[in-house]
Amino acid sequence: MAEASAASGPAVRFSGATKRYGRAAALDGLDLELQPGEWLGLLGANGAGKTSAMLALAGLIRLDGGRLELFGRPVRGPRPDLVGWVPQEIALYPHLTARENLVTFGRLHGLGGESLRESVRWALEWTGLDGRAGDRVAGFSGGMKRRLNIACGVLHRPRILVLDEPTVGVDPHARERIHEMLGQLRSGGTAMLQSTHELGDVERTCDRLVIMDHGRAIATGTVAGLVRGTVGERALLTMEVEGQLSPGQFGDEICCDGSRLAATLREVDTELPRLLARVREAGHRVALLDVRRAGLAEAFLEITGKDLRE
Repeated sequence: MAEASAASGPAVRFSGATKRYGRAAALDGLDLELQPGEWLGLLGANGAGKTSAMLALAGLIRLDGGRLELFGRPVRGPRPDLVGWVPQEIALYPHLTARENLVTFGRLHGLGGESLRESVRWALEWTGLDGRAGDRVAGFSGGMKRRLNIACGVLHRPRILVLDEPTVGVDPHARERIHEMLGQLRSGGTAMLQSTHELGDVERTCDRLVIMDHGRAIATGTVAGLVRGTVGERALLTMEVEGQLSPGQFGDEICCDGSRLAATLREVDTELPRLLARVREAGHRVALLDVRRAGLAEAFLEITGKDLRE
């Protein structure tokens, strides 16, 4: 902690980072910065290099080239004193209790004595699991396991936290509780790098996003800034009609598939009434209509040419 406090610069800085697996370049000149107390979302289709960047930050792989700095100082190996890691897969011992899991991981992080006991007390209260401390993890819900999984990664109070899909597979209530927990860490100054396919998560929680493709950061900014700079004020329309539509019935810019119609509108107040009139003139009645602003998913597609889950 003292070392990090004495150093200057971003909590994390990748400069021209490279990593190859055989002929495949997982990282190909990655430049990325994460500031203290910042919650940064890392987005990219499968194979974009997100996992390699997180593994390098966690000290689980070594870069082939470039530079990785933590708080302004170069690192070439694991720094578990500074970096916490929360994997996507639940990494708990199911036949141990919540407290026993925390004690086990606390000792792996080098804690002991009163420091360990205090950290376990804090983690149980922080996760809301103090009432289940003596219960075996095998009987926990998915959300409870996720919360305990996160706690096991931060018992040593790291200044940097790497999160791989921290809310995958949990219900909305559990997701809300996890967001509250992580928000407390950010408020305390922890820098967090989160990889996720849950766009609703990053739209709501992250201060800034980095979009990766082919091992490089190709766009960065806030959600609002990325959307504004790509898809702007466009609106997305979907319509269900009674009867069948013909492909190309309303022109190339309007997609017709069965009874479904989809279009992108730039001026909703003028384009929508005209389209509705054309649908009626073609002898169709509207059964369902939805219009929404283009958002992060459309901005991501515009930037990368890919769907986030490809």
